[in-house]
Amino acid sequence: MPELVRLSFSIEQPLVEKLEDMVQKHNYSNRSEFIRDMIRAKLVEQAWENNEEALGTITLIYDHHARLLNEKLTDVQHHHHTLVLATTHVHLDQHLCAEMIMVKGKASEIRSLADLLQQPKGVLHSTLSMTSTGKQIINR
Repeated sequence: MPELVRLSFSIEQPLVEKLEDMVQKHNYSNRSEFIRDMIRAKLVEQAWENNEEALGTITLIYDHHARLLNEKLTDVQHHHHTLVLATTHVHLDQHLCAEMIMVKGKASEIRSLADLLQQPKGVLHSTLSMTSTGKQIINR
């Protein structure tokens, strides 16, 4: 584990109160852990903004009865096979399915793939959850 460095900084009292509320709300044991996680989150966000290598999960909710939808989604994933790490398919009921697609690549390529997978008729909802490969936030 890297050496810890103690910092001192000044912020307005109302902001301190909001910080304390967030620390408690999210069940952190102390402010330092919360602030470290906020910094890591910003580093991940920056990696995506800088189009660095990243990880993502694309979640789709769709009607599997939509004409040729399964084939269209599979074709898009095969066309972008270098980005797709794994896919999990779940049957929600007789008509609806969820698919979670874990991807790795340049942030812009992941966003483009998520956009393509959202477009076919029958896809009801799509989200992209973004993270980092860890290289930007590792403690060394």
